[in-house]
Amino acid sequence: MEQYVHELFMTYTYQPYVVYAAIFGFMFICSLGVPIPEEIIIVSAGFIGHMSLFPEDYPPPYPGAPHANPYTLALVCFFSVILTDLVVFSIGKHFGTKILNSQRMAKYFPPEKMLKIRNWAKKYKFYAPGIFRFLPGLRFPGHMMCGALGVPLWAFLLTDGTAALLSVPTQVLLVSFYGKDILMKFREFKIVVLALIVIFVAVHFIRRYLNNRKSAVAP
Repeated sequence: MEQYVHELFMTYTYQPYVVYAAIFGFMFICSLGVPIPEEIIIVSAGFIGHMSLFPEDYPPPYPGAPHANPYTLALVCFFSVILTDLVVFSIGKHFGTKILNSQRMAKYFPPEKMLKIRNWAKKYKFYAPGIFRFLPGLRFPGHMMCGALGVPLWAFLLTDGTAALLSVPTQVLLVSFYGKDILMKFREFKIVVLALIVIFVAVHFIRRYLNNRKSAVAP
């Protein structure tokens, strides 16, 4: 699948609007749980941006051939991610219980895993959408669970949007300017960001727990 997606993008490198449409299309089916890693789409988009910035290394088919702008690619990837995540969240909000408890969902996400996702969504509440964004295998049911459990739309857009802003356009632009060699460094960066988010959430709940205890023992 990775090779297929990459080759498809390379085929339409000098047809930018086809590339932009393909990014949205792949992001959409990816958000619905189809096993296409989001990172493949982002990296392929970034590499097209890299080719447009370095025509001496990747000669276009003819002088002046149209090419995809790296900044436009970054924006298209970012808004595609947000819109498709919002679709999954909305499905969960309106049909969540029925879908999440269906036999088809249980085929891919066993009850014990779904229970863990539900518990995480309840525990982290407003922060859950952003945390699920960094967990590719759990992003689809996680975002749907957030909708089903009534996470406010503004909280979903804020946390998911912040997480996407930290990773998606940044990765597209880094690959555009530096090529694939930068990817290992970026993966390390994402791990650090996720660790910081987890620490922040843990501190928040510890402080709230301590405050509740103080209130309980106060005369």
